[in-house]
Amino acid sequence: MENQLSECLGDALENQDVAGLRKQYEEGGQLLIIENFLPGEVLDGALADLDRLRDRVNRNYVPHQKKGGAVSRHAIDQTGKMIGGLYRSPALRKFLEQISGARLLDCSPSDPHTYALYLYTEPGDHISWHYDTSFYRGRRFTLLLALIGNESCRFECETNRRDKTKTTESRAYSLKPGSLAFFDGDGLWHRVTKMAEGDTERVVITMEFVTDQSMHPWRRLVSNVKDAVAYFGLREVFGGKPAS
Repeated sequence: MENQLSECLGDALENQDVAGLRKQYEEGGQLLIIENFLPGEVLDGALADLDRLRDRVNRNYVPHQKKGGAVSRHAIDQTGKMIGGLYRSPALRKFLEQISGARLLDCSPSDPHTYALYLYTEPGDHISWHYDTSFYRGRRFTLLLALIGNESCRFECETNRRDKTKTTESRAYSLKPGSLAFFDGDGLWHRVTKMAEGDTERVVITMEFVTDQSMHPWRRLVSNVKDAVAYFGLREVFGGKPAS
């Protein structure tokens, strides 16, 4: 499966203007959006993973911050066939490194947020303004791959908010199926707006890449508590995960 995936992705990425996209990423405040990024075969495989994982969704609600559903990397690894392979794809990793200019590393094998599914399925599902700042010692980059889109859950962001030498720009995107959003998690202020009554669901794959795999044990505990409370549940985070 992963050999076929690498070949399919490799063929698709060969047609990308990497130099142009790298420029777009830098000039866009270290944010890159590409529509129709995923080949149809890969998108179909990821949607099949989603169908197999629907009974593993953990619903969560944090007042004034977020409401929605999530599936952790640990659950995905048990039944998924495409999503984990996407994360490990050498072709995809090379492409993202060329865009970011950084050497991108896997997160810890015990990290439930290495790759995950976010599901917005009920009215009011959203996540408020935030940075994707991680507890790892290095930088953190986020990759979003849209599987199912809707009209009301828009990806809104403000670029260069922490860089006083640059102009802050506000943007909004409706990520259609197969679209990519790649950004510096420490630098992009962003949110997903509330799902409207009567709208269809929105589902994305989220992937995390870091430049330093180390993390202080205390920060690891804080990270795990956050993931348990706000995303995946206590059992998923603290029960039966691989050792670091």
